[in-house]
Amino acid sequence: MVGGGASGAIATPPAASDRVAAMRAKGSGYRPHARHRDANGAPRFVNGLISETSAYLLQHAHNPVDWCPWGEAAFSRARDEGKLVLLSVGYSTCHWCHVMEEESFEDLEVAALINRSFVAVKVDREERPDVDAVYMAVLQAATGHGGWPMTLVLTPEREPIFAATYLPARGGDRGARIGLSEVLEQVAGEWRRERARVGERARHLLARLQGLFAPAGRGPLPGVEALVRGFDALDMSFDPTHGGFGDAPKFPRPAALELCGRIARRTGDERALTMLLHTLRSMAAGGIHDQLAGGFHRYAVDDQWAVPHFEKMLYDNAQLASAYLEGYQISGEPAFAVVARRILDYVEHEMTSAAGGFFAATDADSAGDDGELEEGRYFTWTPAEVQEVIGPARTPLVCAYYGITQEGNFEGRTVLSARHSAAELAAAYGMPQPEVEEAIEAARASLHEARRRRPAPLLDGKIVAAWNGLMVSAFVKGSEVLGDASYLKVAQAAAGFVWEHMQTDGRLCRTFSGGKARHPGCLDDYTMLAAACIDLYETGAGLAWLSRAVVLQQVQDAQFLDAEQGGYFFTAADAEPLPWRDKPHHDGAEPAASSVAAWNLLRLSELTGDPVWRRRAQEVFQAAGEALTDGMALPKMLSALDFYLDAPVHVVVVTPPGGAGAAAMRAALCREYVPNRVVSIVEEGPSVAAAAALVPAVSDRVAIGGQATAYVCRGHVCLEPAVSPAALTLTLRRAAGIWGAVD
Repeated sequence: MVGGGASGAIATPPAASDRVAAMRAKGSGYRPHARHRDANGAPRFVNGLISETSAYLLQHAHNPVDWCPWGEAAFSRARDEGKLVLLSVGYSTCHWCHVMEEESFEDLEVAALINRSFVAVKVDREERPDVDAVYMAVLQAATGHGGWPMTLVLTPEREPIFAATYLPARGGDRGARIGLSEVLEQVAGEWRRERARVGERARHLLARLQGLFAPAGRGPLPGVEALVRGFDALDMSFDPTHGGFGDAPKFPRPAALELCGRIARRTGDERALTMLLHTLRSMAAGGIHDQLAGGFHRYAVDDQWAVPHFEKMLYDNAQLASAYLEGYQISGEPAFAVVARRILDYVEHEMTSAAGGFFAATDADSAGDDGELEEGRYFTWTPAEVQEVIGPARTPLVCAYYGITQEGNFEGRTVLSARHSAAELAAAYGMPQPEVEEAIEAARASLHEARRRRPAPLLDGKIVAAWNGLMVSAFVKGSEVLGDASYLKVAQAAAGFVWEHMQTDGRLCRTFSGGKARHPGCLDDYTMLAAACIDLYETGAGLAWLSRAVVLQQVQDAQFLDAEQGGYFFTAADAEPLPWRDKPHHDGAEPAASSVAAWNLLRLSELTGDPVWRRRAQEVFQAAGEALTDGMALPKMLSALDFYLDAPVHVVVVTPPGGAGAAAMRAALCREYVPNRVVSIVEEGPSVAAAAALVPAVSDRVAIGGQATAYVCRGHVCLEPAVSPAALTLTLRRAAGIWGAVD
């Protein structure tokens, strides 16, 4: 720690000069996040996080707490000094992480207590989801709930002895009976007095948790009954009034919406269709949806989607873009296409690096009039602010449309929603509906431009391989369903960036930040990037993308496969040892990597004809056990099971040299909701032979009469080749049994 605290309570370690040098090496563009500064405005404190690239870790690099990054060096120091480890896990856009930093980790007395009795370790959960997953399981087992910031005390051997989420600095703060200071004093005192007993208790606890989270044996291979039970679980939690699942706080759960679409296709159940479409409409109209710029906030704190937790995460927007695109395919509702396009445009314009990769997130907090950070300030409005932008004539209409009132719905301000249709407002204000629509759209553009002049929330500019894979898939689907070739270019640039800049020695890295690729890739990095590569191949971007997906799958099988029990571990065989190797069997805010793995394996098996990958998908289902029959636990994996139980459609489109007709055929293909299908698009001639080495189904296919020709097979039955987009549409409907029973 560089600098001195109250009464010299905060020590200066021998490596202080190195930390100052590391800060200076960041250059003139570095803006320290520091509340404690000297007379010259320089940070008083520089801790061991200064050499990190994570935005979250750098937010704490100038705390008076002597933070260390996660690693053996920190635990070795704890052993040498006979101290416990304080582990704090969070992420850059977490509001309560910011609160705890300001209240506790910037407090000189609290920092002195931590530095005196603990080795403090800070982890960005988005960089190290492996560490986060293990200790989140500890927290949930200990308290029955999870969340961030996550606060744990560990022995020097990484054994947990205390777990909690947010804690105020002291008892009495925010109405809490006990705060961080009291907890740490108590735990540190017990460690000093009865170290052997505390250590023994920690070892027993860890052994019990290791038994609890040990991989289960393979269960029976689930059948259609698992889909039925899973959907029934979703149905029981569905909110028929406001859409979505469960009560407040309410999360979008796009994986559950995807399952609803598949159940509706498989069974024709109107409940499933209603659940999907009603939820999409309700979310689009609510405050969880950024009505001005597009994109969605993290979740709603109420059950009506009205007031969000304001951070925006790349993985949410990727999945929701895909959900709205599927909703558009199924229903034909133009509003769904508008929502999807605005998500993609928002990400392209505000969340994409110059090199092509997608940024991780934006914060919930931004500066208010006094310069202090306020949650949601950037996104909320008052009638006076609206009038200042668009003038008095249209303000009543615009405020009525967006629900903006004097009292507001969030701390005296209003989160914009769109609960009233243009037709309703036209009747209320005695205006022609086209005039209302024109006025609202003009106001939206003006308000958006005015908002851009406000102090913006923090952007977390790290690039996460897994999340980029999800977003690439969304852009590919957008290019197909919306017929916008520019989206395919965005997708290729992002996937190319990850492939070219986020690999070391043939292995994926988790993140790219500060010009560096860092941290070994986890299972989700491999599965989600592989899915994106398959998507790019299927849209006609070239055989190289399928080859890359195969390479990623081969590395995944070599490093993550559980050969004994089936399925995949979250960390590689040669990864840093943790208390146990986690197996992801829960579709949360992000789909479980195991769910995406099953989906990839089935698609690769259909494309390549390799039965090994289909067998490995079976083993993923078996390893998931009872979790697979709970729709709230693994809806994404249930969607993969739907593919497995179906007779998937394989479409091969062969064009004459030059690719004429490919776009029209692809447009016809993508207008239809055919989720259980794979696609190959090749040009007649040498490319057919090259592709056939990897995809046997393209062998000997020709463009009949020099026209783009689609060959459609389902299972082991092939239908008559289609030589026009209209014929392809009819063939797909025959092959897929859309809205009818599935074999």
